[in-house]
Amino acid sequence: MDWPFVRENAKERERLHSLVERLTDEELSLHMGNGWTIAVALAHLSFWALRSLFLMRKWKKSGVEPSPIDIDVTNDSLLSQWLAMPPRKAARLAISSAEEIDRELEEASSDLIAEIETLGEKFRLYRSIHRKLHLDEIEDFFGHRETI
Repeated sequence: MDWPFVRENAKERERLHSLVERLTDEELSLHMGNGWTIAVALAHLSFWALRSLFLMRKWKKSGVEPSPIDIDVTNDSLLSQWLAMPPRKAARLAISSAEEIDRELEEASSDLIAEIETLGEKFRLYRSIHRKLHLDEIEDFFGHRETI
């Protein structure tokens, strides 16, 4: 099926891949503020992509239902683990996690997609929204776009 979210997700996934390929290990370790490095932002993207992936798999088996989470507490509690992760590993995980969730969404049945849409949470299908937010932050950190 040719859903708009598939195209948007692919666009931001390709942007993520391109950014990661351009960044040096030193750049991945640069501090962005609030205790985050570039690599932490990428590890963060990986975590949320994987959470979405496992949620999709659960929903395929047992049906779609809300899955609330305290975002700030989750991010804060994972920060020390993200900081401990080798920066290049975090960057690679961001790409592979994006690929996995995007593939899961692309292969989902129309019925499952319709059920997810009933939640009224656009980001569940448009993983591109979250990716774009953090990719914009990273590019803005460097002061320009597409030239990192």
